[in-house]
Amino acid sequence: MGGTSGDGGPAGAVRRHRAGERRRAFRHSPFFPATVLTFIVAAAAGLFAGSYTYAMADPTPHSVPTAVTGVPASEVKRAEFVQGMEKALGAELTLHHYATYEDARNAVEEQKVYAILQERPGAAEAELDVSGASGATVAQLLSETAPRVGKAIGVPVTVKDINPLQKGDPRGLALFYITLAAVILGFVGAIQLSVHASALNPAERIAFTVCYALLGGFTIAAVVDWGLGALRLPFAESWLILALTMFTSGMVFSMFNALIGRWAMLPTWGLMVLLGNPSSGGAVSWPLLPSLLGSIGRWLPPGASVNAQHTAVYFGEHQHLFPFVVLTLWAAVSCAVFWTWRHRHPGGRDPDPPTTAPGGAPAG
Repeated sequence: MGGTSGDGGPAGAVRRHRAGERRRAFRHSPFFPATVLTFIVAAAAGLFAGSYTYAMADPTPHSVPTAVTGVPASEVKRAEFVQGMEKALGAELTLHHYATYEDARNAVEEQKVYAILQERPGAAEAELDVSGASGATVAQLLSETAPRVGKAIGVPVTVKDINPLQKGDPRGLALFYITLAAVILGFVGAIQLSVHASALNPAERIAFTVCYALLGGFTIAAVVDWGLGALRLPFAESWLILALTMFTSGMVFSMFNALIGRWAMLPTWGLMVLLGNPSSGGAVSWPLLPSLLGSIGRWLPPGASVNAQHTAVYFGEHQHLFPFVVLTLWAAVSCAVFWTWRHRHPGGRDPDPPTTAPGGAPAG
């Protein structure tokens, strides 16, 4: 009788059996994924706030590429000015020497440097030319710091913005916003196809992703340029970049959906939003981002999209191939993985069943 009520007796076995049944019932009920999702959303909220705060709340330069041209009135004064700037900024001014101002200006257009420091023999002051279009946050820091440092060493410094931002976008954030819209709506569109058009076959799903990407890219560009007048866009090129961004984002979700099913939103959100958008260089220029984010941002779809769009709008004659290669590679890999694993993708439909004659034999 003594073993009937302990954990090792029949009563304990019954309790363990009932507890196991309750756990199994919970795992197969709708409450299990809802509970898991509750914790995931809570964690994602903290990660989202943390990633954007880490990248953008206190932008600090690490290395600012700066062109140097002209013959300085004093090598000592130039060195003193550079050292003063580095101390005030807490960053290194990476100096690139150019024989002429035209060469230095071309380096700005190629986005190799963010400013030009020049001195003229016999001039009473030095001149620092910044490029707001190259990076509004970098230009602002340099513009605020240079006059103070020049005053401290007794060399007045004149600051001039040689490539200002457009009037409708004085803080340089519009390109970040339109890229953000393309990225988020890109994978949201893929999610909605999975929910509301789950019967689409793989080729049809890719085709409709192309369609909503083209239409969505056109709409974003039209609203920002024609509707609001916030930016004067090179319309065809900007439309292409936005459409390619939306398609890439949509196919990234479709790839993960084929690989891991209903939890595909987690890696998509992590890659595109938690990591990709803060490191894109759109809200905070790459020299001001934490060094790791500044390095990887160019290789992710949001950073490539911002890079291509920024160059198209402000440095149209110096467009680079690299961001288009990055976007195309992400899109191609996502399509390839999705197509390879398409049999695992939820949805799709079976081929039409063969028709039968009234007697039950196959027709024909």
